[in-house]
Amino acid sequence: MSFNILSPGLLTTVQDLGRHGYQKQGILVSGAMDAVALRVANLLVGNPEDSAGLEITYLGPRIRFEADHLIALMGADLSPVLNGERVKMGRPVWVRRGSVLEFSTPRSGIRAYLAVAGSFAIPKVLGSYSTYLRAEIGGFRGRALKTGDLLPCVGLSPQGQKLWRVLAGAYPAKDWGQAKWTPDPQLYPQPVASPVIRVLQGPDYELFTESSQHAFWHQEFTVTSDSDRMGYRLQGPALFRDEPRELLSSAVTFGTIQVPPEGHPIALLADHQTTGGYPRIAQVITADFSRLAQVPLGQKIRFQRISLEDAQYLYIKQEQDIQQIKKSLQFKIENA
Repeated sequence: MSFNILSPGLLTTVQDLGRHGYQKQGILVSGAMDAVALRVANLLVGNPEDSAGLEITYLGPRIRFEADHLIALMGADLSPVLNGERVKMGRPVWVRRGSVLEFSTPRSGIRAYLAVAGSFAIPKVLGSYSTYLRAEIGGFRGRALKTGDLLPCVGLSPQGQKLWRVLAGAYPAKDWGQAKWTPDPQLYPQPVASPVIRVLQGPDYELFTESSQHAFWHQEFTVTSDSDRMGYRLQGPALFRDEPRELLSSAVTFGTIQVPPEGHPIALLADHQTTGGYPRIAQVITADFSRLAQVPLGQKIRFQRISLEDAQYLYIKQEQDIQQIKKSLQFKIENA
């Protein structure tokens, strides 16, 4: 069983929820940029939510399925099409061998996630399937997918087999079909245009001038083309400190917003370094990681300060919503 990559798209990699426990050795976490989208996609096909899937960036690949599969798409709507027909997001989709999936104009967001029942038959590296491109480790041969790759898949799980039979039985004359049900979209983040990103005040916030602090909260920033999975470089009002001086390198994480000497912030993302020496003006809250990861290049964002208590509440609510989705999907699969 395999995916035949007829064309790779702009950047298509294998990702899971990251390579944890090795940052003290300087090894990055990596993993999905929009972890919630990957988790829900996996739940839709009966996988554990930390299973590996494909992260598809902006311009999607063209894939031929070399066996019967059960798949799901979450995150950005990149206009997916199966055998020439539009595919809906956020639901299980069964495909027969020989079917071709391709993508077209992005409608919302920048990163889509494709989960397949059973996931991929590839080795883990340091406990994770995630691809870290710069070190060429993990994923499929440590790199983005290329034309001609045959990405091996594990066979359908019992849950996947059951759901595939039910869905295929509803469309006996077709090569593919999709479930009519989908999780409540209010239970997971949706890509939005020019989003407001909620942040905590960073540990080095007080080092910045009063005018820079005011600009950070009240003006827009644009995600520049000089951005990647390591971080978004932001163009907007320059932010400066009262007294520029060297700082000791400190721990950074997904969502840390650093400000280099020229004053233009960098919002760190999945492939962020383990430590950094630039002052940290703010920290994106965990509940807004997905919203941040789906911002296209050239789009504007604004920042909103919230309290630690509110950030904790929003994180707990997000996890509760995902568990609600999980229970609902398990019920649907068991009673299909």
